[in-house]
Amino acid sequence: MSTRDAIINKLREAFMPESLDVADESHLHEGHAGHRPGGETHFRVYIVSPAFEGKSRIERHRMVNAALEAELKGSVHALAIRAQAPDEKQG
Repeated sequence: MSTRDAIINKLREAFMPESLDVADESHLHEGHAGHRPGGETHFRVYIVSPAFEGKSRIERHRMVNAALEAELKGSVHALAIRAQAPDEKQG
């Protein structure tokens, strides 16, 4: 299973999102810290879930980071997160 697939599965299980997009942006970081051949080191996550209602941006990021703890301690060097509650979702 790819790192991207593992991230998707863990976020779906933890947050039951209405919307989820996980992009591997490793190719944009070639030659930078943490980049490895084959990628899967730098990701961008956009997630919309009721679990984020009433939570601050920092709390939401901490929730996502906790769900992906193993990946962040392992192969993932960078994770950009945009986490929203359903009523904040932009069209």
